[in-house]
Amino acid sequence: MGYLKYKGYIGSVEYSEDDNCLCGKVLGMTKDSITYEGKSIEELKADFESGIDSYLEGCIEMGISPRKGYNGIFNVRIPTDMHCRMAMLAEERGKSVNAMLRESIERLLETN
Repeated sequence: MGYLKYKGYIGSVEYSEDDNCLCGKVLGMTKDSITYEGKSIEELKADFESGIDSYLEGCIEMGISPRKGYNGIFNVRIPTDMHCRMAMLAEERGKSVNAMLRESIERLLETN
């Protein structure tokens, strides 16, 4: 699947059989929603960029900070024993659990 990128935002590229058009939404936004559509990739990209520009302008007008799709914070629920083992391993290595998880995720992403 391809993605659209603009001003730090990432959007999906999908096809709607019902409307016979391309469509998408900005990914990772939970409280705000930016959607877009077009009959071609060029139209889709233009509507995506216009949607983001409009969102940012609206935030300025309302005096609020725009949200980003991904803010670097997420919660992961794991079994208690796994949490304990991770904390003990991090302690042995002189690192925080956060640092250990970040390193593990980086290794995973490098292989893909």
